Amino acid sequence: MALAYLAEVVLKPDCFDSACRAVGAIVQATRAETGCERFDPHPAADGSPRIFIYERWADQAAFDFHHAQPYTRDVFRAYEDWLAQPVRLTELANGLN
Repeated sequence: MALAYLAEVVLKPDCFDSACRAVGAIVQATRAETGCERFDPHPAADGSPRIFIYERWADQAAFDFHHAQPYTRDVFRAYEDWLAQPVRLTELANGLN
């Protein structure tokens, strides 16, 4: 069964640009992963130093595979210095339609 998540990444203001570049750099590789159905990062529209990432995965194995990739792990290591608070990952239910 497919899994969908919304990740909220709240960053220190001076780290926002670096985080956007780091996340942007893994989009193509992430979308090419087997089982990745969507990986769409967006900055907050209000100008706050937040990135929201909508992710949809074919199954738990695909989600776990993504988090095991060196490029994903590199971003998470960088987050250790960039985050203003822990990443909030919300699992989403199936669509309303």
